[in-house]
Amino acid sequence: MRFEKIAPYTYRIPKQGKMRVDAVFFASEEILKDLEAENFASLQQLMNVATLPGIVEPALAMPDIHWGYGFPIGGVAAFDPEEGGVVSPGGVGFDINCGVRLLASHLTLEELLPRQRELADALYRLVPSGVGSERKDVRFSKKELKEILKEGAGWLVRRGYGYPEDVRFIESEGRLPWANPDKVSERAFERGAPQIGTLGSGNHFLEVQYVDQIHDPVAAEALGLFPNQITVLIHTGSRGLGHQVCQDYVERFLKVAPRYGIELVDKQLAAAPIQSPEGQDYLQAMAAAANFAFANRQLIAHFVREAFEAVGYAPREHGLRVLYDLAHNNAKFEEHRGKRVLVHRKGATRAFGPGHPEIPQEYRHVGQPVLVPGDMGRYSYVLVGTEKAMGVSFGSSCHGAGRKMSRHQAKRVARERNLVKELAERGILVRAATRATVDEEMPEAYKDVSVVVEAVQGAGIGRKVARLRPLIVVKG
Repeated sequence: MRFEKIAPYTYRIPKQGKMRVDAVFFASEEILKDLEAENFASLQQLMNVATLPGIVEPALAMPDIHWGYGFPIGGVAAFDPEEGGVVSPGGVGFDINCGVRLLASHLTLEELLPRQRELADALYRLVPSGVGSERKDVRFSKKELKEILKEGAGWLVRRGYGYPEDVRFIESEGRLPWANPDKVSERAFERGAPQIGTLGSGNHFLEVQYVDQIHDPVAAEALGLFPNQITVLIHTGSRGLGHQVCQDYVERFLKVAPRYGIELVDKQLAAAPIQSPEGQDYLQAMAAAANFAFANRQLIAHFVREAFEAVGYAPREHGLRVLYDLAHNNAKFEEHRGKRVLVHRKGATRAFGPGHPEIPQEYRHVGQPVLVPGDMGRYSYVLVGTEKAMGVSFGSSCHGAGRKMSRHQAKRVARERNLVKELAERGILVRAATRATVDEEMPEAYKDVSVVVEAVQGAGIGRKVARLRPLIVVKG
């Protein structure tokens, strides 16, 4: 694998073979060792992305890069519709608009600890988790579900599931307006209908945390964060509905790609021109699934507030508000370098710099919040986007720690351990549907997120604001 260092924490893979543009990735020395250990498989995927028609230089990977379906996880690519640019479901991922929402409270660590166990049980009871998890207390008709797919989080807020101000602090205000539920298959509706308001399984979670370090006092004050403050991080996406949308369109795109003269170096990069009927259909279906995910996190946040109230914290006391909600897996039209391009982010987040009109007014002078979950045993980070990110990474940053162990490896390593007990001894209460999920998600299965954040800050594509440590973890 041939690459060169071009700036701190920044490397370039020169255009070669069928690549149409250079590729750039962000990494520390430690991350480079991890990439070498996997024989640079995820960097090869990045090079494959650079072969797609209409790609705008460069193809990018964030420091949490690891192998994924088609695109590497951590991949970012912009395509110009005027230059034959394509849309690829593999560049968004199966869990469309998997993302994170951070709720910030008025409570302190000292005020929460006496009710920690009670709150852990209430959250596990009120927010269903696990493979195929469903809600039985809140159900929506097909007609209502179609409205949710068009309107996103706001539809739920208007029906009492949240506060009106929640929507202002969600990326795109919780709604991609080009969504068309008629482009979503019947099977996707069937899978999604009972799953709204649920976490699901795998790496999805709900964590109650506290702020244990402030790195940037000015930005922290703008975001309303203070030492020992209780926060809640929700990580989930579009559940079975989004997975089915991706599956449907990958199959369709594999059939049509040859008709459009698209050569696929990897079938998982199945793509269609943005301006083709198939490309437009996918973008409308993807937006509908993204709106479902925004609504899913909205409904979960409603039940998080209910859980706090169930253990005795009145709304005025807990004060849980949406600090920010952002997507990790989507494709959106944005203005970059004077052009309107379709930016795919897969396991990467939008990280717009200060002054951007899409950032809530309260945060605009410091930059867009960037939420970076770690593993359940260590910590997560809040960053803000930078002006440099707008120039070098299409306004993008990392999305998490990045796996370094497969799920199968993690289960094998964890077999002789009792992770729930180990974490409880460290003050972290875990509630999970199965032991298998806890083992798969063991802290050691992930890179230390501080290493990823170091590379992000070193490359200038994000700025550290605060570190959050877990107290309660609800897993599938």
